[in-house]
Amino acid sequence: MPRRISRALQPLSVLALTLAISGCIGTGGIAPQGKALEANSLATDAAIQSAAQDAQWPTAQWWQAYGDPQLSRWIDRAVQGSPSMAMAAARVRQAKAMAGVAEAAQALQINGESTLKRHNWPTDQFYGPGDLANSTTWDNNAALGFSYALDLWGRESNATERAVDMAHMTVAEARQAQLELQNNIVRVYIELSLHYAQRDIVEATLTQQEQILELAQKRLDGGIGTHFEVSQAQTPLPETHRQIDALDEEIALSRNQLAALAGFGPGEGAQLQRPTLSLGAALKLPSTLPAQLLGQRPDVVASRWQVAAQARGIDVAHAGFYPNVDLVGSLGYMATGGGALEFLTGKKLNYSVGPAISLPIFDGGRLRSELGEASAGYDIAVARYNQTLVNALKNISDQLIRRESMDKQQTFAAESVAAAQKTYDIAMIAYQRGLTDYLNVLNAQTLLFKQQQVQQQVQAARLSAHAELVTALGGGLGAGNNVPNDSQTAAPTTPSLLR
Repeated sequence: MPRRISRALQPLSVLALTLAISGCIGTGGIAPQGKALEANSLATDAAIQSAAQDAQWPTAQWWQAYGDPQLSRWIDRAVQGSPSMAMAAARVRQAKAMAGVAEAAQALQINGESTLKRHNWPTDQFYGPGDLANSTTWDNNAALGFSYALDLWGRESNATERAVDMAHMTVAEARQAQLELQNNIVRVYIELSLHYAQRDIVEATLTQQEQILELAQKRLDGGIGTHFEVSQAQTPLPETHRQIDALDEEIALSRNQLAALAGFGPGEGAQLQRPTLSLGAALKLPSTLPAQLLGQRPDVVASRWQVAAQARGIDVAHAGFYPNVDLVGSLGYMATGGGALEFLTGKKLNYSVGPAISLPIFDGGRLRSELGEASAGYDIAVARYNQTLVNALKNISDQLIRRESMDKQQTFAAESVAAAQKTYDIAMIAYQRGLTDYLNVLNAQTLLFKQQQVQQQVQAARLSAHAELVTALGGGLGAGNNVPNDSQTAAPTTPSLLR
């Protein structure tokens, strides 16, 4: 009975010995130091706090709020054909494939090998092969090798988890690339609309200038005007034509940019018609912004998955300090001599099976350096996540402030245009009746043109502010449907055996 007990304790003794030997290499207090911020712990400003209580997050088709079917069709085509989206999709497939490679390491591995060789034995009077001297034989073998990682310390499983987390991160990054593409298209489309509006203003100005020139010529012909007035009326015409040509250039360049963003040639962009943008009710924010922001913005979600992946990397590095135990075996046939296939007979069968143990003893500091690298990588990922979260809240606050300002500026700009139009109308009537000179008409016209330009710029800025706010909120892409929990992103603790 005691002999049986001692035999049963032999494997445990071997395991204890290997653990004791591996204890020669310790972590020496190497551990991550970073800590992720809690979203709700960040103080928000009045712009965020004043968000409506019953508001909702933007929808996935948020650009439909502009009421322009051409814009909706263009974004749909861009998402399908843009090279940037194709690259993002390829990165997702690549990450998933790498996760599959990591997961395969946990499965049973079987490899086959076979060789058939015709062997000619030499004749040597001192070191000859004996009876095989000066003969030719078949030297054949066939074998199946088996191996299975027991993964006692979670090295392989954590490596798989890390690869899966990285795949989740690439999915979130693909959503971020899609959101940036949509935002860029909307931004350039708004610029295209602004160029058209500015061209209308310049064309209206040109029409007015031509009318003034015609009136000045009539006054001269009637004997109540002067050549100087006619010359003054002719002077601004070339510059106005130049401005129209410059705006035509901007319109063409904006079309080319929209085509490039969507992955098309310039010919596709040339088919774009004039935008018909408008914006109804303003977008409102949910009251629980900081917490929900964690799961809505793709860049925040991607950085959280990166933290989770780095946490698993620390577990992989910890496992390297322990002995690695695998089950290995082989089954094969081998023979030297006989016929070409005689080695496949039953009496030539051989097999082996048993555990294979490898353990670190002295490695020159490699394992400690790998753990230090993994810990530092975790701290970097945490810092990047914290910075992303802080920037996200700042971005939303900025766009809220900007949107409120644009609403007020739009009202003021409309009032300025109305006042300038009234001044111009009065100056034109006075000029037609001979009560004022051309200089007053020119000044009134210049002021009207300037105020109309400002009004269009404010309107474009208001449309852009809406797009930027929607983008800051995550664009309705649903990134929050796949977010790691706190346990996945927490820093692993150092196992007691390694302290």
